[in-house]
Amino acid sequence: MPSIATIGPVGSDCYQAAYQYAPDAELILFRKLSDIINAFSKGEVDYALVPVYNTREGEVKEYFRLVSKMEEGYWIDNVVLPIHLSLGRLENKASSSSTISTIVSRGSVFKQCEEYIEDNFPAATLMAVQDIEQAMKEIRQKERFDHAVIDSEEVVKKYGFDLIAREVVSHNRTRFAVIGKNLAPLTGYDATAIITRPLKDRVGMLADILGEFTRRGINILDLQSENDIKTQKLRIYIEVEGHIKDKNLSDALVTIESSVIQEEGSLKTLGSFPRVDMRVKKIKSFGFIGSGGMSHWFAERLENEGYKTYITGRSSSLKPAQMFDMVDVVIICVPISVTSETISEYGPLLRDGQALIILAGESENTLKSALLSTSPGVELMFVHNLWGPQALTMKDKNAAIVRTSRSGSFCSEFEAFLYKYGADIYQDNAQKHDLLMGVSQKLPTTISVALAMTLSQHSINCDDINSHSTLTSLYGILAMARVHSQNPRTYVEIMATTGDGRKIVRSFAANISRLIDLAEQGQIGKLHEIMKTNKQALTPSFLQLRMKQAQAVDDVMSTPNMKVR
Repeated sequence: MPSIATIGPVGSDCYQAAYQYAPDAELILFRKLSDIINAFSKGEVDYALVPVYNTREGEVKEYFRLVSKMEEGYWIDNVVLPIHLSLGRLENKASSSSTISTIVSRGSVFKQCEEYIEDNFPAATLMAVQDIEQAMKEIRQKERFDHAVIDSEEVVKKYGFDLIAREVVSHNRTRFAVIGKNLAPLTGYDATAIITRPLKDRVGMLADILGEFTRRGINILDLQSENDIKTQKLRIYIEVEGHIKDKNLSDALVTIESSVIQEEGSLKTLGSFPRVDMRVKKIKSFGFIGSGGMSHWFAERLENEGYKTYITGRSSSLKPAQMFDMVDVVIICVPISVTSETISEYGPLLRDGQALIILAGESENTLKSALLSTSPGVELMFVHNLWGPQALTMKDKNAAIVRTSRSGSFCSEFEAFLYKYGADIYQDNAQKHDLLMGVSQKLPTTISVALAMTLSQHSINCDDINSHSTLTSLYGILAMARVHSQNPRTYVEIMATTGDGRKIVRSFAANISRLIDLAEQGQIGKLHEIMKTNKQALTPSFLQLRMKQAQAVDDVMSTPNMKVR
């Protein structure tokens, strides 16, 4: 039978967390964190369980100071427990109206209950104790009817105190660390905690350390810094995604120690463990209809977040209709031309309490189909990710989102996932989205295809284009090459989208025709007036920013290795 050291008494939050982690274990109870760590370090127990974070109190800094001194042992797991705190006092049969002048509890509990105490007992004296059991015994022995206690309901009832108020703090959760002797194995959904030794002063040290994680795409889950009590030098605690055995993470730590901090032994790995999220995740699983590259791209990243994913399609063994009872959210990710048809086919299979997220490039008709084919109790949201499955990350990539009156907590959780990984999110309505997509995708694609047709019709050799191009005219050539070399079918689907994007292409065609007529008539003055009017509409700030971007592209294109001969 394993033994676990934690903070008592029986019924305390730590006791309940330890029991939840290992119901058959022998629980050895102590009053102080330092006693728990000492018992573990001496081999008196197999595991230690200590609080490290509370949603209201924040980090338990004492833990990090103590565990950084441990020579052996690792942080191997976590328990997250809702903390139910109650207020109790002795029953006074002689007087039921005696006021509460003193409230007794542990210091950490007072921090969690600050708001409740301020609102209900602003004049009460707060007495912080380490041994809550002993304090309650003394209150009973000395019949201190003006004293109240805040702790778990189990502890309050254990000593016969009357419950005055239950659940005095809402949204109160504590994370407990489990300390073991051996490093936890890889699970695929891990986190690693690292703490530095006291560091020498150097400008930009913290920024450089964080930069090593960022440039490798390693997400930072937690960051704390404080001055070491003895030396007053900076110490940094970082928790990042990944296991210490992951090469990407281990390489980052080697570089930080050798090149950034430049001091051997400056990093201490506290441990790796299955990742814990203090946020409440409502979604357990996602199901994809569409087995293309984009579905696999999103599924991989969602699995890294701890979600279960299923991918279905025409050739998959699991069929879409079989998947609906297995998932919370259905994501439709199929070619644009069949998105509405797919929604109409499978939308009726969604039940109230599920969500439908549409990954597509055209929103008006797809959302109409979704609203018509799904039950009013189904959440609904449209997401247009403006990147393809070749992208390594969604950081700094654009994502257009159309929320509906039926976008609820599941939709918000998926949006939070996009935000976490760095996507630039833009909120649209359906008409605005399709109109802007007409400008940014439908029209440029149509122009690129028309340009290639024109070159062919006039038998222009592509190799001759470069010799007569300016840097500005190369932009259109580059776009043409990209459209015809990267999955042309996708660009065909973009050209064929319906919705308000069609207005843009039609307006452009009409304007082209007008400009051709004016140019062939030699109407230079009218053409110049048109450009001056355009310049005013485009605004100076827009032109200045885009000119900077264009000049940056020009600098790249002007380098010798980028020139085509």
